[in-house]
Amino acid sequence: MAKGERGQETSLYAAVKHHLEALGYQAKGEIHGCDIVAVRPGEPPFVVITELKLGFTLELLLQAVDRLAMADEVWLAVPQTRRGRDQDRRAWKLCRMLGFGLLAVNAARSSVQVLTEPAPYRPRINARRQARLLTEHRNRRGDPATGGSTRQPIMTAYRQRALDCVALLRDGPLGTRALRATVPDAATILRRNVHGWFEREARGVYRLTALGEAAAALPPAMALPPAARPEGSDATGQWRPGRG
Repeated sequence: MAKGERGQETSLYAAVKHHLEALGYQAKGEIHGCDIVAVRPGEPPFVVITELKLGFTLELLLQAVDRLAMADEVWLAVPQTRRGRDQDRRAWKLCRMLGFGLLAVNAARSSVQVLTEPAPYRPRINARRQARLLTEHRNRRGDPATGGSTRQPIMTAYRQRALDCVALLRDGPLGTRALRATVPDAATILRRNVHGWFEREARGVYRLTALGEAAAALPPAMALPPAARPEGSDATGQWRPGRG
């Protein structure tokens, strides 16, 4: 797939998100490398992961296999065609054998066709990885990232809270006690200073750096970190893992 084509995966997002929400799920894009994470409230919550691709590929299947340990159901979503792989009954059978659901998406009509339901086959759930998904889904305000995005910063819950700190410090230095009233983990965010937005003025008192002032002047969606960094910690979640 050419580099410019990868971004078109986002064209599938709106239709699939609408499909999931019509089924009673709350769907959000780009959480810990998953294109769409949808959660149906309950005890325990029911987690559905959907991966978007412009075609039925080996890379899509490999991604879906990895997601099985984090979700109750995994779905694959590809563009709807007349004679493509999505219409190949052998592909449907393979999805059933692996335990995946398969969706054909007509982005122009914002419609989704269910080609096959997930089979009952289930591996053991990885509780720690699922907990990370649920925590990020719960803490992220709104749905600021379009599923299928690649090679660009993601507005994570952590970055949203860091931007809250930027907004509070915009008028001058403040102590962490004052900041905690709005951002409970402000002290940790300021101390780690992942984006280079903050500097310590005195014990427990912080102000904005030049980078922080620049971030304060931008709309939240444009307040990007100073340099591209590969995803490697729960705190930042800035960059997606490499994708094919």
